[in-house]
Amino acid sequence: MAAQFIVDGQKGAGSAAVEAAPTLLGLPYVLEESRSAANPMAQVPALILPTGEMMTESAAILIWLAEAYPKAGLAPAPNSGARPAFLRWMAFVSAAIYALYWVRDDPSRVIAGEAAQREVKTRLAERIVHCWSIMEAGLDPSPYLLGDRLSVLDLYVTVVSRWTSRDALHKLVAPRLGEAVRRVEADPRLAALWAERFPLRQG
Repeated sequence: MAAQFIVDGQKGAGSAAVEAAPTLLGLPYVLEESRSAANPMAQVPALILPTGEMMTESAAILIWLAEAYPKAGLAPAPNSGARPAFLRWMAFVSAAIYALYWVRDDPSRVIAGEAAQREVKTRLAERIVHCWSIMEAGLDPSPYLLGDRLSVLDLYVTVVSRWTSRDALHKLVAPRLGEAVRRVEADPRLAALWAERFPLRQG
């Protein structure tokens, strides 16, 4: 096979963060629209490496890409003082926030009955907002989430945060995170990707 990456993605999905990373790194990749059958979880994203090996899980893919191309500075170095926070928040977004959207978007995946599903959806929305507030309190963006350099954590948060009301999140819950997100959204290197793969919606 050609020595390039293949991103298994879908428009408006979390795969946009994985598409953004090689875009910043200048790596050639082929986009396969929702070949999710290749992923044992039948979800996007998946990254097929030039060796043919498949990676899944957004956080793992983003961390690996940053580490595989360290000169780009998309993650703090292993001996950096910012490294513990980087790993903490990458895991936090994945486990405490991202995973909850799968249930919130379709509560019937875990519970039967319309009343129960409405209750689960409400409770999960509240939990997601609470987790964003924890992250807001735990970081001091200046100007990006971990300091003066854009990292894959910024890409991850920019994409995942779009599944919560933008006005509520950026104005009421996590305004400082919102500032970093808008800075990433305005990065000219990513403008075409956001417009094509994850256009902003109102609200």
